[in-house]
Amino acid sequence: MTKNTAGMLGCICLVLFGLATDSSARRSHINPEQRTKLEKIQTVYLNVLALTEDGKIPSDDFVTLIQSRMEELGYTVVTDRKAAHDVQFLVKCEEQKRWKGTTRSGGDAELADSPSRLWRGPACLFNYRVEGEDLGWYKETRTDFEDAYAAAQTAKAKKSGKYAMSQLKLKLENFDFPVMAATEWGHTARLARLLENPKTSKVRKLRILSTLSKVQSKEAIPHLITLAQDENAEYAEAAIIALAGTGSSATPILTDIFVTSKISRIQAAAAKGLGLIGAHSGDPAITPPLLDYLNRNLENMDESSDIDFPVLTEVVWSISKLRNDKSVVPIEQLNIKIWLIRDNSKEMKELRDAANVATKMIDLDYQIM
Repeated sequence: MTKNTAGMLGCICLVLFGLATDSSARRSHINPEQRTKLEKIQTVYLNVLALTEDGKIPSDDFVTLIQSRMEELGYTVVTDRKAAHDVQFLVKCEEQKRWKGTTRSGGDAELADSPSRLWRGPACLFNYRVEGEDLGWYKETRTDFEDAYAAAQTAKAKKSGKYAMSQLKLKLENFDFPVMAATEWGHTARLARLLENPKTSKVRKLRILSTLSKVQSKEAIPHLITLAQDENAEYAEAAIIALAGTGSSATPILTDIFVTSKISRIQAAAAKGLGLIGAHSGDPAITPPLLDYLNRNLENMDESSDIDFPVLTEVVWSISKLRNDKSVVPIEQLNIKIWLIRDNSKEMKELRDAANVATKMIDLDYQIM
């Protein structure tokens, strides 16, 4: 870490960043008192209901699985309604889904893993209540089939209800409701600890990185920076993109990574991250380091071997995100050079496409013509 980066780390950690989560955007109606209660959640009362077409069945297997997965994030789970708890976590698994509603705040159907009104097959619906109040959060996981009876026959299972429940249990083993709940409640410190756990799967780490990039919390930033700056880390590129999601305050960190890294994939990710910041915030600080890279490469660009395609292509795409007079001439020169090089590879095509778009995006005279 350079001195400049270390200094910026202290500044970044004092700021609440940029893009709200789907949950926070959707639940803007929740008042400060309710938000405080969500942030203090530690003990979860778990209530699971399992229903088949033949009626209610024991839900012990579901309870054990859900409890274990919630405890992975450090929550204390109780199943006795009379036990002290901070939140009621309700799960209803049905052979044939009957719940057809939407959240009162609207727009929920457009969010990932939200309940589908069109689905009538086996599904597990997740909801929570604080002091008995439903705050409008619903998540749902479904089987790969809608007709439980037909699926059971194909699988040579005797009872469709039992078969549907077994398939829903398999879905619950991978459906990341604990991360969704922790995100909803603003528990980013728990997510960060899970991210650092070596036992956490790659798929889950990538999902958490994506989540942390959108959460308005200072706790997430040091973890993302650490991962982003570890060039040998398996998740460095994902962490860089996630860090970009926190907004323009991450520009100095990503600039430092882009300028100092000697690894192509890391440089490319940093360039892409800067472009994402530029597109969302209009931060002009993203352009100078990208232009400097482009200008230096133009000096010795005579053949394909002179080009680091992953990096240069991301640089050009990112330059196209912001209008800058100083970008016009270098992009024009790049267009001339890359068309003079005899190369019909996929990498060259992608670079030419990026340069063509950049020309149209940054040159207003070109657009008027």
